[in-house]
Formats: sequence, structure tokens, C-alpha cells
Amino acid sequence: MSNPTTRVLALLELLQIHGNASGSKLAEMLGVDRRTLRRYIATLEEIGIPLTAERGRHGGYRLVSGYKLPPMMFTNEETLAISLGLLAARSLSVGEVSTAVASAQAKLERVMPQKLKEQLRALDDSVTLELVPNAAADSVTLAALAAATQHRYRTEFDYTSGNNTGVTRRAFDPYGLVFRYGRWYAVGHCHLRTELRTFRLDRMQQLRRLDIPFQRPMDFDAAAYLTSSFSSMETGIDVELLLHTDLANASAVLGDELGLLTPKGDAVLWRAHTGCLNWFSSQLVRLPFTFEILAPSDLRVALRQQAERLMSLATI
Repeated sequence: MSNPTTRVLALLELLQIHGNASGSKLAEMLGVDRRTLRRYIATLEEIGIPLTAERGRHGGYRLVSGYKLPPMMFTNEETLAISLGLLAARSLSVGEVSTAVASAQAKLERVMPQKLKEQLRALDDSVTLELVPNAAADSVTLAALAAATQHRYRTEFDYTSGNNTGVTRRAFDPYGLVFRYGRWYAVGHCHLRTELRTFRLDRMQQLRRLDIPFQRPMDFDAAAYLTSSFSSMETGIDVELLLHTDLANASAVLGDELGLLTPKGDAVLWRAHTGCLNWFSSQLVRLPFTFEILAPSDLRVALRQQAERLMSLATI
């Protein structure tokens, strides 16, 4: 690195990587003396990159956070990793994120060498991430819940139940957020039910933070709890249907809460569990596509009863 400009840029990259580094360590990594290093530090400050210097045993130079984002320098491997992250972000079901993803991707491509740009486009064309978006969460709600989770503050929101029977006001201590099967979930303590509950973010409205702190249980694992709660629902009568639609459409209508969806030829196999065939049959009449009941035979009886009841209502 004989060119001083190259060394100044290398110094900026070292500060980005190490956060806080002593002058002697930076000078050694750059292969210069302390006096030259101070000149490079002054050059960075002259072009508008703010730095702080702390004396003492643990002192050193660091970039000032929050002033403005300094130029970022990435290796080819880091750029590809960021690009894969942006591909995944497209499927995170957060309403306003897609525009930001496209903008960030365009900025990356403008400064990429041609070979790396071709690799990125190959990833974009050939890589599919199975994060099926079913119901978009509001990015404001997501950010507010994440902040409340981190700082341990209670929240309050209006929640629409899964069967659309009504809206209830919930006071909620968020312990963690989980993204699974195309949906965002919040896990924590519900004060209305006085127990641990899981809420879907796309069903929350009017969320606000309350100035009431809470204590989260030690080592609480929100993802493990969500998996356990889904598993606990898998009890009762085994149900199996063949849905005459594709996987994306079936996932958009049914999601992951009522069973497992698996492609089967030109249709989708739906395996589920229910404790009440009458209730399950009432959900089937709402499906926007045709289907076949494979098991159990009692479900056909329950569905026929639902159809007769609806026909009797139509003739009134």
C-alpha cells in the first residue's frame, strides 16, 4: 500500500472492522509510524468523517456513531452475503420493506465490478427462498414491538381473532419475535388471559408502548415456545384433504395454523388435526377452491350437514 490515499481508505476500513483500536495497532496493520498515522487520521477528519480519540490503557481511535454513515467497503464475499440477505428480505412480509430492498440492491449494483454484478444477478435469477408471504406485517408495528421487547416495556394493541369473531384490547409484555412460514409472531405474557400467548402481527392494530416495565423469564426462547405451541395444537382427529389449487394459493388461504400443506401433482395435500369435525367442516365451506376429503369419512357427513344448513338459510 504505497499510495497514501490507499492507506487512508485502508485505515477507514480498519476502523469500521475493529470499532476501537489503539494508534500503535493501527500503525502496525498499515505498516506506517505513529506520526504518519496521525496524518491519515487528520485526512479522514478533513473529508468529513468524525473520529474520537480516547487516552488510557483501553483507549484508541473510533468512528463517531450517529453523525452520518461513512463510506462502507466490503469484500466480494461480504457483498454476496448482503445480497442473499436482501433476497430473503423480500419475503419477510413487511409492507414497506420491498421498496427499501430494491433501493439498497440498486445502490450495491452501481458500485460493483462487472464480474460480481453477474454473480449477483445469477443468484437473483436462480435462487428461490421458501418464505411464502401469507399476511404482511406493518413495519411500524414490527419496529415498535422489537423496541419494546429489547427495552422490556409493556405494549397495548387491538387484536382481531383468527375466526374474525371480534376485536379485543390486549395489554402485552413482548418476550420475543419470530418469523415463521411467512408470518411474524410475537410471544409474551397477555394480561387479558394472564398467561403466555402468541399473537400474529398482521392482526394487531393501534399498537402503542406503555411506560410500564416488565421482567422477561430468564433464557426464554420465543422460537422454541412457538414450535411447542404449534405442536400442542396437533391433537384430536386426523384430517386429510386434497386441495385443487397450487401451494402458494393454499398457503395464502390457510397458512400454517391448521395443518401441513404438501404439493402432490397438480394439487396440494392438506394434513391437519381437529377436535371438532363440525367446526372443521364450517371452515371448509369458506375455501375458494374445490377439494376432496380423503379422511375421515365422518368429515363428509359433517360437511353435508353444513351444506344442508346453509341451503335452508338461503331459502328463508
